[in-house]
Amino acid sequence: MKNYYQDFLIRDWVQSDRTRAAEVISYVLSEYGLGWEPKGADQDVLRVEEYYLATGGEFWVIEHQSQLVGTGAYYPIHRGKKAVEIRKMYLLPSIRGLGLGKYLLQQLEAAIAERGFEQIWIETASVLVEAVKLYESNGYTPAIGVKTTRCDRVYVKSLVKHK
Repeated sequence: MKNYYQDFLIRDWVQSDRTRAAEVISYVLSEYGLGWEPKGADQDVLRVEEYYLATGGEFWVIEHQSQLVGTGAYYPIHRGKKAVEIRKMYLLPSIRGLGLGKYLLQQLEAAIAERGFEQIWIETASVLVEAVKLYESNGYTPAIGVKTTRCDRVYVKSLVKHK
């Protein structure tokens, strides 16, 4: 993946991004009063090769003027038919409100559909107001079965168009 949105570069994660990606995610979580959990919900960020690349998922980073400013990822899950979970979609506060989140979500959905997946799940927390609004305005419907402790909402979207 290598794509541009305005002057933001969205590209595949590489090993040298590990620390910077973790810092972006940790910062955004703390901004909303949520904890960074390196041995729990966030261990996937420290082990991208194992959680994403080895399972058929993808992990992307967003750069602006050589600074890492956001992340977005997904991996296959056993929940529904041909399902994935979008994870680690975080943008630093300085770049929010530019349409980048919506664009990133659309790019993730396109990549997921291209790989033949049929269902997308997303878990989030109510305090992440912008994220909740983004998902709800892009066709994600509330579901049940939150699996991540800091999350209290789960959404699902079907990519299969019913005739």
